[in-house]
Amino acid sequence: QVQLVESGGGLVQAGGSLGLSCAASVSIFRINTMGWYRQAPGKQRELVAAIMISGRKNYADSVKGRFTISRDNAKSTVYLQMDSLKPEDTAVYYCNVRLISLADYDYWGQGTQVTVSS
Repeated sequence: QVQLVESGGGLVQAGGSLGLSCAASVSIFRINTMGWYRQAPGKQRELVAAIMISGRKNYADSVKGRFTISRDNAKSTVYLQMDSLKPEDTAVYYCNVRLISLADYDYWGQGTQVTVSS
């Protein structure tokens, strides 16, 4: 069982910045990917950014150049730095982890609200 503890988020004006963090309860050496998804009201959950075991990073087109995903291997923690935020970034953000041993199973954090006012 993997526990994910998220922190960060909140309310910010358009153009502002916020940071999210997510600490996993397992060694980084067991983790295949760590990432962030978001879900806005009435919409499907979508990938925001992910970082692979290789260090390769994927971003949704809508956040490229504005969001940065990073990882602290010693702490098994993934971060999402969100800059130049827009009202359309408003959503609940969920941390996601997939293990090397269970590549098809998603572990989710509890979700944290990000609200961007115009």
